[in-house]
Amino acid sequence: MRTYDFDTVISRAGTSSIKWDRYGDRDVIPLWVADMDFPSPEGVCDALHARTGHGVFGYTAAPESLLETVLRRLSTLYSWKVEPDWLVWLPGLVSGINIACRAAGGEGDEIVTTVPVYPPFLTAPANMGRRCVTFPMDRGPDGRWRIDGDRLASCLTARTALLLLCSPHNPSGRLFSREELEQVLAVCERHDILVCSDEIHCDLIMDSALRHVPFATLPGAAKRTITLMAPSKTFNIPGLGCAFAVIPDRALRTTFLRAMEGIVPHVNLFGYAAAEAAYSGGDAWLAQVIDYLRRNRDEAFAGLRRIPGLEPVLPEATYLMWIDASGLGVDNPARFFEEAGVGLSDGGDFGADQFVRLNFACRRALLKTAIDRMTAAAERLRR
Repeated sequence: MRTYDFDTVISRAGTSSIKWDRYGDRDVIPLWVADMDFPSPEGVCDALHARTGHGVFGYTAAPESLLETVLRRLSTLYSWKVEPDWLVWLPGLVSGINIACRAAGGEGDEIVTTVPVYPPFLTAPANMGRRCVTFPMDRGPDGRWRIDGDRLASCLTARTALLLLCSPHNPSGRLFSREELEQVLAVCERHDILVCSDEIHCDLIMDSALRHVPFATLPGAAKRTITLMAPSKTFNIPGLGCAFAVIPDRALRTTFLRAMEGIVPHVNLFGYAAAEAAYSGGDAWLAQVIDYLRRNRDEAFAGLRRIPGLEPVLPEATYLMWIDASGLGVDNPARFFEEAGVGLSDGGDFGADQFVRLNFACRRALLKTAIDRMTAAAERLRR
């Protein structure tokens, strides 16, 4: 088996990288947007080279072999028997979130989601003429974030059409248990609302003792659930734009497809090629990258805990670390660390002003430098 090297420096300069170009020529380490600095599996690169060699790049449908690969993967990982016609291909997860909002209810109806949460959850409802209603997650004494069923229920009204669920949760890194998800389902059943479950991080499990549970696999959940998945975060191919929705209920699927009409472009042929190569031959790479990420996670967590004023949350899933920076006593923690040479995601975009999010999917040496810079900045603040 090939051993992959995730410590080699691969410059992203000159590639129009959103992640790396954000700070221009400033000496700022970019640990914000959720893409990895690692090369994708060699099979993905080989598939793209092969498709380029064909030379004809016309409109392309999802290959039957890709459908079979996805269905086999869902069955193997989750014992989830998905039918081919349940899949709806999308150019990205954010498109899926917005379309789900458009497909649920009518003008002015309510879409409910947690805070903190991935920013498109907060903007998608208004994009589609709906009203976003938020409810805060509970933070336990162990630092883990949870969804309180009673609080969720108290936010629902006769105009609530949809719950946007992020599972595994971004930014907190929670991998919700089956029992927690069952409580959410019970509330949604009582109030007869739909669920759109963004499960894009489902393959990136940092706690080896835990397993992801697709929301739609809970008894009774399939008929009301739109599940969004993609290979993009898992295999570091977000720029290729390929995702899919799993919608078992025929009527809901028809409504979703109608909501897509005229505004959602086709998936490009390179996205399909990369997705199939990743899902069919990328698991050895994935196992090694997860091992690398787990060590990065542990070292980052240990380093951040030593910084006065910071309370990091150890993620059970994702390569993202959610950090309470309220103890620093600064107005804008993200700007504070950016000025110290570390670019983090601003918690305000997630609905939590005094937090920052750190992406630890980078070279370990670069991560250490970033933690050192954050430590030095906090120490200067205390003088």
